[in-house]
Amino acid sequence: MQKNDDLILVIGATGYVGSRLVQVLLDEGFKVKAASRSMEKLKSRIWSNHPNVRLTQLDLLDFESACKAVEGVQRVFYLLHSMNPKHKDFEEADRRAAQIMVETGARCGIKQLIYLGGLGESEDNLSKHLRSRAEVASILQKAPFAVTVLRAAMIIGSGSASFEIMRYLVERLPVMITPKWVSTPSQPIAIRNVLNYLVGALGKEEMYNQTFDIGGPDILSYRQLMRIYALEAGIALPKIIPVPVFTPRLSSYWINFVTPVPAFIARPLAEGLRNEAVCKEERITKIIPQKLLTCQEAIKIAVDKIQHHQVESHWTDAGKMPPFEWVNSSDPKWAGGTVYNDIRQITITGSAEQAWSAVVKIGGTTGWYYANWLWKLRGWLDFFFGGPGLRKGRRHPNELRHGDAIDFWRVRALEPGRRLLLIAEMRLPGQAALEFKIVPIDSNTTKIIQMARFLPTGLAGLAYWYAVTPLHELIFNGMLLGVVKAAGCKLKEEKKPMRLALKDLKALNLS
Repeated sequence: MQKNDDLILVIGATGYVGSRLVQVLLDEGFKVKAASRSMEKLKSRIWSNHPNVRLTQLDLLDFESACKAVEGVQRVFYLLHSMNPKHKDFEEADRRAAQIMVETGARCGIKQLIYLGGLGESEDNLSKHLRSRAEVASILQKAPFAVTVLRAAMIIGSGSASFEIMRYLVERLPVMITPKWVSTPSQPIAIRNVLNYLVGALGKEEMYNQTFDIGGPDILSYRQLMRIYALEAGIALPKIIPVPVFTPRLSSYWINFVTPVPAFIARPLAEGLRNEAVCKEERITKIIPQKLLTCQEAIKIAVDKIQHHQVESHWTDAGKMPPFEWVNSSDPKWAGGTVYNDIRQITITGSAEQAWSAVVKIGGTTGWYYANWLWKLRGWLDFFFGGPGLRKGRRHPNELRHGDAIDFWRVRALEPGRRLLLIAEMRLPGQAALEFKIVPIDSNTTKIIQMARFLPTGLAGLAYWYAVTPLHELIFNGMLLGVVKAAGCKLKEEKKPMRLALKDLKALNLS
């Protein structure tokens, strides 16, 4: 397709595929409207300030929001899937979103929609996940505008949910009791090949109102893929013992236990592995010729990117951001309820840059700078009660961006060198936040302010706050002193962190 004034909408621009697709489109000279449920996530992407990109907030289950996003657009990439804990019936959510897309696209007169779905034939007793993707394709194909459907099996790339499941299973288990699906044939495809097909489909009239299977050159079982991963990662392959009694539900719970991928994502993916996912035709290889990476080549690239911390997008990027409006209130009797605060300050001999260098590394493999065993215990308790625990880790050990997961926290506000606000995603009887503020006094004197805030829900929330309060003196003082040590700085005056009240923050204009 020639570069012109056509505006291309990417729905799901902060997701795993969408985030990378926007960058490729911009590199190719296209004008892009990037759409996501979270404007903050959009603003955090490396391409957010590109002169050819426009950012728009989109809830595709809301008709007015959809109309605003599609307005002025000629072509659309539809990369939306509703696998999240807020949608108990993700099939219905995907169905409704597809219907709204057809209606708004017809009203706004778009020229082409490109949808990335999943491989699998309707007569093969498809999993719920693959059945939903097939239904979405069917709804979109009834639109009065041109629709191109690409169907893929597993996408191999650093940070994809499917790849991360395989990676952690191989890395963490010496012996693996598996269901029969480890022997099901599939035809994986490298993420870079997927992106080339998506971009290549733009404006190709021979691809209008057509469905294409896309896959790499190899047809392999999941067992063979795990063997290749072990080889490329330089680790021993677990002993694999397949058993017939391992159902998709049990598989998802096992994946949830062993890997960072939660059950609500693991289950539909595990169910889909029972279906053979092999291309039935290869017409697209003639229309959009490219070098298709073998599974070994794709896994080698993914492993290299993980080892060098160059993961461009990650499955944890997806999902709705937790609320944080209550955190911004400096009124102890906020209109939404009583917010409890634990605020501590320390003054160091060192620069703001030094202090920030330690704060920005918190969590993940670095840990929480004090009593990591207590954080691990809290993570196990959270996991036991259905939360994410500490298993998500971090996307990058030294860098953060808005929306990043840090163990069972999520980055909700980020001002590099000045402020980091984390909102808890752990199971709690309320909402919790942890915030760090860096305040330079002069070139070699800096204040670090640490704020823990909690908005309780009901009596259980109140009981929780008062139960953990005795631990705060130990944990929060230790964590703040740990930040100072990690920054390579020394205390200036205080022997330990000083407690502050909200009025003290107001005096510093930091509330």
